[in-house]
Amino acid sequence: MGGDTQEGEFVFIYTTLPSMAAAEAASRALVAEKLAACVNIYPGLRSVYEWDGEVTVEAEVAGFIKTRAALVNEAMARLSELHPYEVPAMLVLPILAGNTDYLTWARGQVKG
Repeated sequence: MGGDTQEGEFVFIYTTLPSMAAAEAASRALVAEKLAACVNIYPGLRSVYEWDGEVTVEAEVAGFIKTRAALVNEAMARLSELHPYEVPAMLVLPILAGNTDYLTWARGQVKG
């Protein structure tokens, strides 16, 4: 696997949100505050889960937040403040490698 990253330098924080507006608001704040280089928002999800003893099916959007592993705790704390859910999903997924030009750009977008 080629690329230019130290293993574990960058991660995705995966989350789901109730609407595009909520996802865009949280994403804008994280990028503006240099806690994320970029957030990819995927609309059209259907989530099935149990809440308060009932199986629920809801429309959601997913966000993949690209950030440095060193910023995960700060980014998740801020996302928790911005997130409308009582118990938001915030799952950290590793990025093993990437292309040099993109990773150089991403490094410049987040806190050092």
